[in-house]
Amino acid sequence: MHDNENIVPSQETGTAIEAKADVPFPSAREAKELFQTAKKRLQNVNAWHTIARNISAEFHLVTNNGDVLKREPRQGDFFKIDIPGPGPNTGNGFDWVQLEEVVSTNYNDEESYGFRVRPSYNPTANNGDVAHFYAPESTSTFLVTRKANTVSAHVYDRNTKVNENVAQTGDVIRDTLVGAAGLLGFSKLQWQGLVKGLIA
Repeated sequence: MHDNENIVPSQETGTAIEAKADVPFPSAREAKELFQTAKKRLQNVNAWHTIARNISAEFHLVTNNGDVLKREPRQGDFFKIDIPGPGPNTGNGFDWVQLEEVVSTNYNDEESYGFRVRPSYNPTANNGDVAHFYAPESTSTFLVTRKANTVSAHVYDRNTKVNENVAQTGDVIRDTLVGAAGLLGFSKLQWQGLVKGLIA
């Protein structure tokens, strides 16, 4: 697929969650301008909570030392996520994901940019436990695309399952509650706000 949707894993287990928004334009020129704006917004992970509507979590693009990065996301980077309420002890109060793949294409009258992340260990700690309310099989893929005169933004959560494989009892309870809330629609609302904000 020229729009990079091939980086979205197949749905094998758990739940699939999707959010999408699109804007049609009278001309390709206008669509190209918005695509470039949407791409920059998607790359500006540290500002997602202000770009998005109805998103309560704050995202920070960081190094494996936890230092905030002020650039576009790259493979191997981490997202440190601050969700309202108590965070996991394994994550020092934060949920963590790692960026697995970045894709960018420009083919005929289509262009696309995006990346995929997966629940991760806390890179600033010495344990290898996944510090996220979702299990490590889960992924989130973020894409902005332009096809002719239409610009779209998508988020695909695939194979989402509650993280039950954590060492600390408090984290098990917390991840079960937050993960269940995510599976019941919290993630859908968050991502729908983000995709609308990316192409607003």
